[in-house]
Amino acid sequence: MNRRAGQSRFRRGYSLGEMLAALVIGAMVLTAILGVYGQANRAAEAVLNKIETPALGAEVLQRIAEDLDRIVGADGNVTVQIRNGFDNGFITGELIVRRILKDAENKELTLEEVTWRGGYDYDSAVPGLVIYRSRTGIGLEDKLLDAKREQWESNYSFVPVCRGVTHFRIEVPKGDGAVDRWSSPSPPPGVRVTISFAQPYETVRGTLDVAEEEKVSRTMAVDRLRTIRFGTTAGSGAETQDGNDTSTDGEAEAEKSESEQVDVRSVQPTRKR
Repeated sequence: MNRRAGQSRFRRGYSLGEMLAALVIGAMVLTAILGVYGQANRAAEAVLNKIETPALGAEVLQRIAEDLDRIVGADGNVTVQIRNGFDNGFITGELIVRRILKDAENKELTLEEVTWRGGYDYDSAVPGLVIYRSRTGIGLEDKLLDAKREQWESNYSFVPVCRGVTHFRIEVPKGDGAVDRWSSPSPPPGVRVTISFAQPYETVRGTLDVAEEEKVSRTMAVDRLRTIRFGTTAGSGAETQDGNDTSTDGEAEAEKSESEQVDVRSVQPTRKR
């Protein structure tokens, strides 16, 4: 086949500069896509943490409240022990609720004991605490699962409930403040549990704490059937009323009218001049 004069036998390809320019443009586009994807992924994780973290904390607090209601509300032979401390800089607490039963020889037997405790998570790459729950006693809590436990599982009764906790404190409300330790033989009037999964900050003492708005707290009444007295202050005549008083307002007003004697006199109308 005859070819025109001056026409090259081979087609002209891409130059080195064109290939480098294409690679640079492609890398810039890929970097922008990965950056947008990373921002969207971090935003999604932040939203999920905002949603799931309070829910998880509320579930743990609800579980603790159920243990207190079940054990303390059963009978009066119950002891509650509370203590707080630090574990690798993190604030952690321990709650022990024990129900005691006396046999025919007047010996004390632990019918049921539930322990909530926070401990440092040595297996995680992110520093934090693990919340453990332990239940021991004469009877089985779950007959189906406890019967299939192996021997080493029976000897180690602490079961991890959740991890990633950065603040776990158990207190007894007292006035405007709180007591972080309770060892009295009688149960406290209430228990306040505070938990958080937020990022901690280092205090001036070298410990770790969490901002107040990031904490989830709940105050639980230990004995809900106790006698509650309400105090009202109205001017100088402040009186204390029993919350279990069943008298109605009408009866109270009748008693008040009988106790007070009011002098009622007729008033003559005055004429205008």
